[in-house]
Amino acid sequence: MIKNNILFAEDEESIQEIVQINLKLEGYDVKIISDGSLVLDEFRRHRYDLVILDVMLPNKDGFQICQEIRRIDEAVPIMFLSARDSSSEKVHGLKLGADDYLGKPFHREEFLLRVKSLLKRNEKVLEFCFAGNKINFSEFKAENWAGDTWKLSAKEIAMLQLLIEKRNQVVPRGEILDRVWGKDVFLTSRSIDNFIVNFRKKFERDPKNPQVFKSVRGVGYVFELKE
Repeated sequence: MIKNNILFAEDEESIQEIVQINLKLEGYDVKIISDGSLVLDEFRRHRYDLVILDVMLPNKDGFQICQEIRRIDEAVPIMFLSARDSSSEKVHGLKLGADDYLGKPFHREEFLLRVKSLLKRNEKVLEFCFAGNKINFSEFKAENWAGDTWKLSAKEIAMLQLLIEKRNQVVPRGEILDRVWGKDVFLTSRSIDNFIVNFRKKFERDPKNPQVFKSVRGVGYVFELKE
């Protein structure tokens, strides 16, 4: 059974302990971050299925973190768990891109039901097959049409998820850079080109004449999948 990974940003130890115990009893893996300035780096390093944010965090508040996460990932569920639970703050948090906002103190069962609902809503495809190839997103593995297998890096997984999510649509280089590397990382589009070249070598039967990983000159790339 594959466990859901939850990133929990909270600096109050008593709340950390209560939430971690209850989530682990439900079978979830939980990573706790106490410093707001460290949350985004942790989110980029690992795949998380849900992010839970306190608003009042040291060095960077939850509202700012929510905005930053939304710039690089439009889909991951974000939930605020905060003592700042006025109507105006809840509306503000939801406008920034959060999916839910629960005030403290909270009822244990209500909290767990909301977590379960968010995770169910965002269930991701764990395996994807195309043109004789297979990608296992949960294990970061791939197998191609010739039977070759290899491990995928976190960046390769993130780029493949984006291209597959938007299959048959042109994805601009700028969007790929923002979603996979983040707006604050300065890379040239050459980095993306190198990833695409590797995908073609591994997944295409004729890398020089790609049928799936196609380029659109001056714009970006398209993952073309014929039904």
